[in-house]
Amino acid sequence: MKINPKTGIDKLVFGMLQKDVEEVYGKPDKTSPDEDGNRILQYNKQKIRLTFYKDEDFRLGYLITSNPEVLLFDKKIIGRPMAEVQKELETAGWAKWEKEEFDTLENFFNEANWTILQAEFDEVVKVEIGAIINDKDEFEWKFKK
Repeated sequence: MKINPKTGIDKLVFGMLQKDVEEVYGKPDKTSPDEDGNRILQYNKQKIRLTFYKDEDFRLGYLITSNPEVLLFDKKIIGRPMAEVQKELETAGWAKWEKEEFDTLENFFNEANWTILQAEFDEVVKVEIGAIINDKDEFEWKFKK
């Protein structure tokens, strides 16, 4: 599974509808709404959770994965030391990170690429990426059918 910055993960592209995702991965293992009425799909085999935004006609807008095979710039990142991953990403132009701490977890947010790397015990345990919002405060949907 390859992370495609600003676009999605693997064959999942921001802006897809649920039916488009199901053509790729089949029926989800779990479907549920969140507190805002968005639709959440969970695929256990891929270790990925998808959010479809209610206010955007249920388009795919957010992805969370803990899949140990996920690649960013052709390198695995889950299970690796956060400092090592950050250093590699800096060479790719991802130099600016905001850090937040929650109990034993640390979130490292790169706004330019709308990416969060979550670390626990100094190892990356989860990756979250979201669709990019432009200067007009609109989503930049990448999916074209």
